Amino acid sequence: MTNGFQLGSSPHIKGSNTTRKIMLLVIAALVPSSIASIFFFGPYSGFLMLTGVISAMTAEAVAELLRKRGLKSLTDGSAALTGLLLSLNLPPSVPIWIPVVGSFVAILIGKMIFGGLGHNIFNPALIGRAFLVAAYPTIMTASWTAPVISKSTSSGFSADVLRSNLQITLTQEELDAVTAATPLGVMKDAKRILSNPASTDEQRAKAEGSVASLYKWDSLKNIFLGNTGGCIGETSALLLLLGGVFLCAMKIVNWRLPLTYILTVGVLAWILGGHKGFFTGNPVFAVITGGMMIGAFFMATDMVTSPMSNLGQAIFGLGAGILVVVIRSYGGYPEGVSYSILIMNAFTPLIDRYIKPKIFGTKEA
Repeated sequence: MTNGFQLGSSPHIKGSNTTRKIMLLVIAALVPSSIASIFFFGPYSGFLMLTGVISAMTAEAVAELLRKRGLKSLTDGSAALTGLLLSLNLPPSVPIWIPVVGSFVAILIGKMIFGGLGHNIFNPALIGRAFLVAAYPTIMTASWTAPVISKSTSSGFSADVLRSNLQITLTQEELDAVTAATPLGVMKDAKRILSNPASTDEQRAKAEGSVASLYKWDSLKNIFLGNTGGCIGETSALLLLLGGVFLCAMKIVNWRLPLTYILTVGVLAWILGGHKGFFTGNPVFAVITGGMMIGAFFMATDMVTSPMSNLGQAIFGLGAGILVVVIRSYGGYPEGVSYSILIMNAFTPLIDRYIKPKIFGTKEA
């Protein structure tokens, strides 16, 4: 018998979580908000989600066959999750070919060109979304519709709130015809009017009324529950928060990143995000609107593209939060979650280089 050592590359100790299990748990956490999206925006939004998932899996299959690697990776659920996340980041009335194009870009350019799952630098779904925003800006930024079940506008204003703030007489039928932007879009337009010296007193009064309406309880409640305009899966902050807490409890998501991300956005939005100067912003409005919840819990926390250490996760969240507020407050785009995560994805290798995770079996590194 020959005595000797058996050599092999790390990892030498593996946990119980497999890639397939992780992906399926993340998909399960998105199911409530996905169902709510169909409830709020109608069956077509469900059709868009299904199209996105099928397209992403098809793109992955094509890439794997071209690389002669077989179709085994389709069973790990990562392509399906990418297609679902991309679809949830689309306006509810986009043409059916939009999730097809976005999913192919997400899988082929966002993931497979780097070598597949585990080698990609950026979140694939966000790469697909960024491409769609750049290539089809009108479709991606002007296709907002009000929830089909509600009498609120797509900005979340209830009929009574909007009527009282505009101080004019509008019938419910007239309100239903209003084609407002998302809550963040209304806020952006209002700030633009208020900061423009050429704005008339009437325009300023309406802008002030719009901001006041957004901060009212009725509007905040609509936004938190999902009864407002926006992308398919980002409107219900409540259901996304519940899904995120579930993933944190299952230790699929490191709670430090979403917590730091959300707190940073809330604090900085309070300081910089107001329309009357410093410390006049509304932190609650800032963290429940747009893509904050889906970005913080489901996209920034991608295990491949986020830092490995606890401190690194917090730094990632801090940086992404700063970028969101800077883009929303001083940029031309009302939302900044997608680009904040993509930019911080680029910093992840640098963060991991200088902040080493604790070595297994040792004390703090």
